[in-house]
Amino acid sequence: MELPGLGEHCSERTCKQLDFLPLKCDACEEVFCKGHIRYDDHNCSSAYKKNVQVPVCPLCNAPIPVQKGEIPDIVVGAHMDKDCKYNPAQQKQKIFTNKCLKPGCKRKEMMKLVCEQCGGNFCIKHRHPLDHDCKGSSHPISKA
Repeated sequence: MELPGLGEHCSERTCKQLDFLPLKCDACEEVFCKGHIRYDDHNCSSAYKKNVQVPVCPLCNAPIPVQKGEIPDIVVGAHMDKDCKYNPAQQKQKIFTNKCLKPGCKRKEMMKLVCEQCGGNFCIKHRHPLDHDCKGSSHPISKA
């Protein structure tokens, strides 16, 4: 025995399945089964109202606001021509710029490693006063 008052048929023209727990599309307001509820699954004509995506600039990775009716590619292109903060020279900057002051050492570090006694900048290997023959204080702090 069928219960005609229960459930609804899927609005997808190729499906028409009787579903006892139908789902309503929040964009086009039509009823679908769980297999056709996604915008792409039922080719929703009103998906643009809800399925909003914000394009990102490929150079500076900044989100670019797009108004309704505008083509995202054109808006992103205009951003790249005028407002983009991309600096190609920034990518080519050297990271290891802090040269060790120990005579004969040519190592460079990302961060400054300043000796507390003499104030010189050294690499990790020569950062301790005993490792660079520190002349800043008359007695070394430790032999570590």
